[in-house]
Amino acid sequence: MMRLRPPAESDFKGSAHDVRVTSRIGLWLGIAFGLCFVTGLLSHGVQHPPAWFSWPTRPVNLFRINQGVHVISGIAAIPLLVAKLWTVYPKLFAKPAIRSLPHALERLSIFALLAAAFFQLASGLFNVAQNYPWRFYFVTAHYAVAWIAVGALLLHVAVKLPLIRDALSKPVGLQQEPAVGLSRRAFLRGTGLATGAAVLATAGATVPGLQGLSFLGWRSTKGPQGLPVNRTASAAGVARITDTWRLEITGPAGTRNLSLAELTALPQTTAELPIACVEGWSQSATWTGVRVADLIGSVGAGPDSAVRVESLEQGGAYRVSELPATHAHDPLTLLALRLNGEELDLDHGYPCRIIAPSRPGVLQTKWVGRLAVR
Repeated sequence: MMRLRPPAESDFKGSAHDVRVTSRIGLWLGIAFGLCFVTGLLSHGVQHPPAWFSWPTRPVNLFRINQGVHVISGIAAIPLLVAKLWTVYPKLFAKPAIRSLPHALERLSIFALLAAAFFQLASGLFNVAQNYPWRFYFVTAHYAVAWIAVGALLLHVAVKLPLIRDALSKPVGLQQEPAVGLSRRAFLRGTGLATGAAVLATAGATVPGLQGLSFLGWRSTKGPQGLPVNRTASAAGVARITDTWRLEITGPAGTRNLSLAELTALPQTTAELPIACVEGWSQSATWTGVRVADLIGSVGAGPDSAVRVESLEQGGAYRVSELPATHAHDPLTLLALRLNGEELDLDHGYPCRIIAPSRPGVLQTKWVGRLAVR
């Protein structure tokens, strides 16, 4: 009777397990992780800025590009991570499992890297879908685990650097021996195609020219006035706005209370600006309204004044936002009253909302009730 034995690393003969394949896919994955990490830090800085952080208003699509790269690189990392794991999984059967203390620490760092990477990619996908089947606050957890992932990645690269350099210096080359399974070239080509397909299937959410190809894109032109909505008025607890509504503007020179009719009578500015949401989707629209700089200037705001924006929304993490001075005084930052030539729909923030260049959608406060100069 044949006795079964546990598999050994040497039992796996597939060409895809060659170190030259592993190192190249690892390089691509490292680039994707790096882009995702850097753009994620910038996005976090824009939404929760420390005192030293400043985000420019130009180009107007800057945040749109940043967040698009963040989500697209995260999507690309998924097939790359799967391919990378396929190339190295035979090492799970290496004997002995632990050869020394440094080897044990290396394996521990790999476990931390994999756990953090899976958490980041899975939670990021749930965030894109706006589905949160957990109790923790996504933004805080995603930001913290990103540092764990990058720290573990840098440690892993440092340990493997001599091996990586050697493998990358050697061409993949034609197979000198009969290929077992896919050849090295075929596996790399297939990984590249799978990654490209994943990007094309989703990138239309933020790249207008790819909308027709992105059948998995998570937003479209469907929505009131041709623009998607993340948070409806009903979800925000905002009911029908009556004629008694007034916009309160406070500053060093006093307080003004303006009705919608009075706001409409003020000089109007029209600009094409994008809504760029942190989930990665974005879309441009034509907005018309009053410059915020003019409104706060009428109550004595100085050139370095920031503005606290308060919504009629009943609760929510972004009921109150702050326009830093660079945005508050930008001529394209508007208290918008109209969208694509029509009065704002209630779901888009009627009677008025903030729209500013190069700013996350969650900070483009809707249903504005008060502007306070700081």
